[in-house]
Order: sequence, then structure tokens, then C-alpha cells
Amino acid sequence: MTYLPFTSVFAAAFALSLVALSVPITLRRLKVGDMVGDSADEVLRHRIRAQGNFTEYVPLGIVTLGLVEAQGSAAWLVVAIGGMLAFGRLLHAAGMMCPSAPLRGFGMIFTYLALIAAAARLCIDALYL
Repeated sequence: MTYLPFTSVFAAAFALSLVALSVPITLRRLKVGDMVGDSADEVLRHRIRAQGNFTEYVPLGIVTLGLVEAQGSAAWLVVAIGGMLAFGRLLHAAGMMCPSAPLRGFGMIFTYLALIAAAARLCIDALYL
């Protein structure tokens, strides 16, 4: 069985991050009395999109990170890709909660860079095996 210690730590951190993004949604839903769907409440909508964007990008990020690690890439590369993804998601979430377009934009740039780096490494490994 392959053990993926770096991916495991990042997956655990992302799981906790998802909870951290979800709790403010629940609290806001209780406050505004809107328990289902998106809302006319702008604050709630921003929180929902911050969580939604997280769930759109992080799963593929974790999968590609795990594959990079499983293929025996250097630990520094796995940590760099995971760190870029985590930093990107943090910036994006902060930019959604504030709201701040520059934070959101930089968050997406780091997210894209992490996915591109993982994809490039996977393709290189596949071509040279």
C-alpha cells in the first residue's frame, strides 16, 4: 500500500478549511432565516461562493497532488504544489469574505499555478516512464 504523508496532511488541512468555510454559512443562514439555496443576502451569497469555489478546485488539487507524490516526486515539489494550492485557496476565501478583488485574483492565480504544476509533473512522468 502506498502511503502519501504529504498529501494526507494537505487533505486533512483542506477538510478543516472546508468546515471553517461552512460554519459562517450556517450562522448567516440562521441570522437571515434563509435556510435553503442561495439568497438575496449579499453576505450569505459571498460565503456560499467562497465555499463553492473551494469545493470546485480542492478535490482535483488533492487528487493530482496525491498522484504526484505516488509517482515518487521529490518531497519539496509535493510540498510546493500543496502549499501553492493552500495559499491560493486561503487568499481566495479571504477575498470573498472581505470582499477584495485583488485577493480573489491572486488566490486564483496560485490555485491555477498549483494545478498546472501538478499536471505538468504528471505529464512529464507519464512521457518518460
